[in-house]
Amino acid sequence: MSDELEVSHRRRVVPAQNRSGDQFAGRRVVTIGGGTGTFALLSHLKKYPFKISAIVSMSDSGGSSRRLMDEYRRQLPLGDLRMSLVALARNGALWREIFMHRFEPSDHPEPKDRGVGGHSLGNLIIKGLQDINNGDLFLALEDVQELLNIAGNVIPVTLTSTVICADLEDGSTICGETDIDTRGEKNLGELSPVVHLRMEPADASASAQAVRAIRRADTIIIGPGDLFTSLLPNLLVRDIARAVLESEAEKVYVCNLMTKHGETDGYKASDFVRQIHHYLGGRVDRVIVNDGSYPRDLLQQYAEQRSEPVVADRASLNRLVPNVVVEHLNMEGDSHADSLARHDPERLVRAIFPADD
Repeated sequence: MSDELEVSHRRRVVPAQNRSGDQFAGRRVVTIGGGTGTFALLSHLKKYPFKISAIVSMSDSGGSSRRLMDEYRRQLPLGDLRMSLVALARNGALWREIFMHRFEPSDHPEPKDRGVGGHSLGNLIIKGLQDINNGDLFLALEDVQELLNIAGNVIPVTLTSTVICADLEDGSTICGETDIDTRGEKNLGELSPVVHLRMEPADASASAQAVRAIRRADTIIIGPGDLFTSLLPNLLVRDIARAVLESEAEKVYVCNLMTKHGETDGYKASDFVRQIHHYLGGRVDRVIVNDGSYPRDLLQQYAEQRSEPVVADRASLNRLVPNVVVEHLNMEGDSHADSLARHDPERLVRAIFPADD
């Protein structure tokens, strides 16, 4: 999964003070996900006086994370952790740029001789802090959270080294988050659907901090993010799915805006929800679905990638989830809108936390 995000080079400092008198002050909000969808949501949630805990997928298997994992035994992937830390940062644009900076790739044929070429500076900083703390990832995250003055906590879903595997309808299997995530980009032809996602080892333990955050939550938000590579890997950690089901918090699922070739071809909103329910082992309380329209050229761009807007099939959704929210939630009038389908963060937060709650 690509973690490349456009970072503004304007020195804009995010105010550290929260909005006063907010009706949701102090509400404990847990997000479950990873990647660009979680990044965008967290970047906006931090503007509110929530107590945020971001539980992050640890299934990344590419890029800078992969190289660090190959070079250092038992090293966990750091990419999604870094992105969530940056999303919640309150220490201004400079720190965010430092943690998101990626060194130019080296053209040296031997990986061991490429130095920092292609590495994310943020990943290297986290790895360095982990070394300073005798390999303790949680202590390293505490140090980063202090450096960035983040508006919450970022928690790895597990400290076990894991691999996700997708079993396909044709009997074949793809292992590795990157290979699952990119197979549709590499082959625009017909692809065998994913029929089952699993984790190796299947008994990976959840981090105690993640389970604790879920148990104390008032609201749990699953998504937005790629279904098979950002969201479901968290629910494959059995203690996480169990904790979510047993939690008294409202459980909210934010459905994708677009289908993804090789993963969710032909999916309607109800198909996304059924997958979440299957791997969660129960139902969510609220689903958020977009019914906004898109410019013709944007639809054409996605069609060329064999992706299309997710259809909000209300009747099926109403049979699956007690509270269905279908609203115009996609971004408009933004620089990203010309090339990417994105949730409008303010509309999305209002849909998750309606004013009359």
